[in-house]
Amino acid sequence: MAHKRKAPAEDPAAMGREWFDREYDGRTVYRRLWGYARRYKGIIFAGLLLGMLTGASWGPIFMMIRPMAEQLMPPAAVEAVAEARAEAEAPAPAAGAKGMQAQARKEVSKLTGSLASIERVLGRFGLELTNPDGTPKGSVLTVLLALFAGAVGLKMVTQYLNQYFLTKAGMKVVMDLRNEMFAHLQLQSLAFHGRSDVGKLMSRATGDPAIVQTIISSTMSDLCRAPFEVLTSVVFVCGYAVAYDMLGLLLITVVGYPLCMVPVVWLGRRIRRWTARMLEQSADVGSSFHENLTCIRVVKAYHTEGQETEKYRVANLRQYKMNMRAVRLSILVGPLTELVAILLAGVFLILCAWQGLTFVEIVPLLPPFLILYKPMKQIGRIQIALENGRAALQRIFSLLDVHEELADRPDALPLRGFADSIVFDHVDFAYPGREELTVRDADFAIRRGQMFAVVGSTGSGKSTLANLLARFYDVTGGHVLLDGRDIRDYRLADVRAAIGAVTQESILFNDTIAANIAYGTPGATHEQIVEAAKLANAHAFIMAHPEGYGRVVGEKGFVLSGGERQRVAIARAILRNPPILILDEATSALDTVTEQQVQAAIGNLMRNRTIFAIAHRLSTIRNADCILVLEHGEIKERGTHDELYVKGGIYRRLCDIQNREQSER
Repeated sequence: MAHKRKAPAEDPAAMGREWFDREYDGRTVYRRLWGYARRYKGIIFAGLLLGMLTGASWGPIFMMIRPMAEQLMPPAAVEAVAEARAEAEAPAPAAGAKGMQAQARKEVSKLTGSLASIERVLGRFGLELTNPDGTPKGSVLTVLLALFAGAVGLKMVTQYLNQYFLTKAGMKVVMDLRNEMFAHLQLQSLAFHGRSDVGKLMSRATGDPAIVQTIISSTMSDLCRAPFEVLTSVVFVCGYAVAYDMLGLLLITVVGYPLCMVPVVWLGRRIRRWTARMLEQSADVGSSFHENLTCIRVVKAYHTEGQETEKYRVANLRQYKMNMRAVRLSILVGPLTELVAILLAGVFLILCAWQGLTFVEIVPLLPPFLILYKPMKQIGRIQIALENGRAALQRIFSLLDVHEELADRPDALPLRGFADSIVFDHVDFAYPGREELTVRDADFAIRRGQMFAVVGSTGSGKSTLANLLARFYDVTGGHVLLDGRDIRDYRLADVRAAIGAVTQESILFNDTIAANIAYGTPGATHEQIVEAAKLANAHAFIMAHPEGYGRVVGEKGFVLSGGERQRVAIARAILRNPPILILDEATSALDTVTEQQVQAAIGNLMRNRTIFAIAHRLSTIRNADCILVLEHGEIKERGTHDELYVKGGIYRRLCDIQNREQSER
C-alpha cells in the first residue's frame, strides 16, 4: 500500500516570517492596543455611547409600527376581525350573544390598545392623541408619522456620529502606530537592518496598521451597536409576544437566533491562522517588488526582465492562494448564518399561520426579525475581524518588541569636541550571527589632525573599522577610545555629531541638491551650502543646469552621474564641519580630473581635522600620515607610503598591480 510522504515542517523564513517574530495571545495584543487607543478615550467612549443609542433607538421605531398599521386599517375591518376571533374563541354556547359581544370588545381593545402606550409616553410631555370621549384628536396618523420620522432621523444622526468618532479614533491610533514603528526602526542598529528585509519591514509598518484601523473604526462600531440592536429587537419581540399571547415565538427568539453564532465560533480560529500567513506572503510580494525596483539597473544590464517578472508572478500567485484560503473561510460565515436565519424565518411564518394571526398583528414583528439579520451577521464578522486583527497586531508588536539599538549608558557623558586622539585598543569584532572575527586585534592611535588610511583586499575589514569608529556597531573585544575614554561612555548623538562620513555608496534623497547638501545640518544658509559645494568641486556642474541648487536629484540621485553624486555627498560632509571625517572609498566613483580636484579639497579639509580614509586607489592616500594594511581582519603592515613601498610587502604588491593596470589602459 502506498504511503503519503509527510510534508516537511514549514520554514518560518519561507512563510514570510522574520527572525524576530513571536506569538502573542489575544488578551495581550488587545490590551496593548488599548494602550494606544486610550489617548483618544474621549471620542472612543462618545462613539461607543452613540453606537449603543443607535441600537436602542430601534425600540421606539418598533413601538410605532402597530399603531400606524391600525390607523391604516378601517374601523369596520377591525371590528370584523375582532368578532370573528371572538366567535372562534367563544367559551361556550351558553354564553350567548352578550358573551360574544364582550369578547369582541375585548379583541377590538387588543387590536387598538397599542396606541395607548404611545399616548402614555406623550402624556408626560403634555401631548394627547385623543379627546376625553375617546375620539381622535386631529390626525393621529400624521402625528405618528412625524414621531416615526423623528425617531428614524435621530437614529441616523447617532449612527453617523458613532462611525465618525470611531473612524477618527482608528485613524489616529494607526497614525501613532506608524510613527512609533518608523521611529523604532530609526533607532535600530545596522546589525538589525542587515538581518531584516526592507520590503517586509515596509509592509509591516504601512500595511498591517490598516487592519488595526478596521478593528477600531468598524469592528468597535459593530461591537457597540449590533448587540444593542439585537437586544432591542429581542426585548421587543418578547414583550410583544407576552402582551399578545404569542409565547410560541419566544422559542425562536431565545433559542433559535443564538444558533447563528455556531458557524462563527467554528471558523474563527482557522481564519486567524490563514490571515497571518496571508499577511506574511503579502510582505514577500512587497519585498520582491521593492528589491526589483532598487536593483533595476542590474536587471536592465543583464537583461533579466523576464526572469524577474516570472519570479514576481510566482510570489503573487502564492499570495493569491493564501488570500483565497482565508476568503473561502470568511465568506462561508455569511451563507451559514443566512441558512440558519432562513430556517428560523420559515418556522416563524408557520407558527403565525398556525395561530391564525392577522397582518396588523404580524407586521410589528417583521421589522425586528429583519433588523436582527444584519447585526447577527455583524456580530459574526466581529469574531473574524478580531482574529484578523490579532494576526496583524502580532506582527506589529513583534517589530516593536525587538531591541537591537545601540543604547546610551545610564551615565553617558557629553562629548564636547575632539581634542587629542582616537585609539583602537586591541579591538576584536564579529558580526551578529557569525563566529569568525572580521577584525582581529586592531591596535593603533590617530592623533588630531592626522590622516590615517586603510587599504587591503575586499573583505579584509576596512569598512568595518570605519563602522566601529562611527559606532554603527559596538566592539566584540577591546576598546575604541576617544580622547582617552571608551567611545561607549559618550552619548551616541554627540559621537555621531563629531564624525562626518562619505560612504562608498553615495546615497542621496529624492530632493533638491541644496536639501541633500544641507541634510544633517539644520539651519544652513544658502551661502554656506554654496561654499561647501565649491570646496567639493561640485558648484560648477550644479550651476550648469538651469535649476541649479533647486534641481531634484531623483531616487537615490538617479539623475546625477556617479561622480556628481559623490561630490554632493562630500559637500554634505564638508557643510557639517565635523572634527573627524571618514572617507570610505570617497573617490572611487570619480574620474581622474575630478579625483584630483577632490583630493585638493580634502587637502584643505585636513587642517585641524582628523581623516580616516579607506581607498582602493592607492594613489589617493600617498600623503597619509600612516597607512594600515589589512588582510583577513588583521593589520599586517603599517607606515607611510614610502616606508611601506620600500619594505616590499603586501602594500608594494598592491601598488605594483594598480600601476600595471593603469599602464595597460
